[in-house]
Amino acid sequence: MAEVGPGTVEARDVAIAYQMARGQEPLVALEGLSVTVSDGEFLVVVGPSGCGKSTFLNVIGGLFQPSAGELLVGGRSVAGPGPDRAMVFQDYALLPWRSVYDNVKFGLEVQGRLTGESDALIREYIELVGLTGFEKAYPRELSGGMRQRVGLARALVTEPKILLMDEPFAAIDAITRETMQDELLRIVAKTGQTCVFITHSVDEAIVLGDRILVLTDRPGKVRGVIEVDIERPRTVNTLRHHPNYADIRDELWRLLRKGDVGAVPKVVSA
Repeated sequence: MAEVGPGTVEARDVAIAYQMARGQEPLVALEGLSVTVSDGEFLVVVGPSGCGKSTFLNVIGGLFQPSAGELLVGGRSVAGPGPDRAMVFQDYALLPWRSVYDNVKFGLEVQGRLTGESDALIREYIELVGLTGFEKAYPRELSGGMRQRVGLARALVTEPKILLMDEPFAAIDAITRETMQDELLRIVAKTGQTCVFITHSVDEAIVLGDRILVLTDRPGKVRGVIEVDIERPRTVNTLRHHPNYADIRDELWRLLRKGDVGAVPKVVSA
């Protein structure tokens, strides 16, 4: 068995059921989901809308408790949110009355971790996401891609072991999205964090992931896990010319289409 590090995530037969209105059966979002994310791995999660992708991310973040099964981080059962995990959302979730600097600072504030060294740390992560010179700007003065960089810096400044990203690039244009994918690859390569990333984009999944977890329709179960056997470092442009790219893309589409799973030889069990 692989060594369990501080960024290791283990889902063991996880199920999530939402209580519905009186008289209705509970809505089962996830059922029997088992997968291990290794320390420092980049796992991308894909699947149909409503299959429980965001629910799975929230379970890792400690926002939901499993109805059955167990979720472990670093070998310990998750009882709630913690400083070892940080989330980046699709809708930026920035405070409009705060500058770039103060939005990034907020990540440390909520954890009660402001010290005499915080200023240097905040500026370091603003530089890491390419926003040096925009410290005093407000969200309304920034493009969508720049706002998402602020959200990423706010998560990174807390130096979590695990970065949880829920379709963070879905709301920005295609050109900016590719730029952000390259930036994220660069940043994660530098920080070495575990990353669990949700997307509806097949191409984005292949560009970013070490592995791709494919979920079924609700209730979400593991349909398969695809190894992205393309070496790093990667960029969006060079990756699409890689000899393995087309085969991985075809494989992923076959898994996403219902009833065609048996024809996929490369898929390994989770």
